[in-house]
Amino acid sequence: MAQSQALSLVLLAEQFEKLPGIGKKQANRLAFHIVNMPAGQADEFVKAIQDARKLIHYCPVCQNLTDKDLCPICGNNSRDKSLICVVESPKDITAFEKSGEFSGVYHVLHGLLSPLDGVGPDDIKIKELLERVKKDEVKEIVMALDSNVSGETTSLYIARLLKPLGIRVTQLATGIPSGGAVEYTDGVTLANAFKFRNEI
Repeated sequence: MAQSQALSLVLLAEQFEKLPGIGKKQANRLAFHIVNMPAGQADEFVKAIQDARKLIHYCPVCQNLTDKDLCPICGNNSRDKSLICVVESPKDITAFEKSGEFSGVYHVLHGLLSPLDGVGPDDIKIKELLERVKKDEVKEIVMALDSNVSGETTSLYIARLLKPLGIRVTQLATGIPSGGAVEYTDGVTLANAFKFRNEI
């Protein structure tokens, strides 16, 4: 059977389909939308992708994504640097910042321990956290990871590494449903989970 669509359109749709949460139909809709955009708008879209890939890097302090020397949170002197909230991904920071209840700083792991999937301590940003804790005057680490097996395993592993350093290690209180993801939790629940956090 002859191909009914231009090859370049098919290839564009295939690229969209590689994105998380994008199925075949939606990928096709996006591809058609892009080719029907005015040329200038399509050029801006391509430039935005290229600039993001070229300019965005990990913050050398917290591992969040930034296009500056430091991310806006690490560069903000009014934040409490003695309190670090450990999260899985930059999306989780966005969720906590929306709640408006946290005045400390963050550390992004970029993943969770999962031995079955071959993800060990060297595959995520645990070493960077330990180096940071040894350099800065950190009083408390709040483990704010998803409430699932990988999240719990990662929290306990990091707590075991930090306890000998005399740092208080806590985790969010219940309120985030079992198996729930931080990035999809509402601000009020996150605020209460912070307020009533408990020691690991």
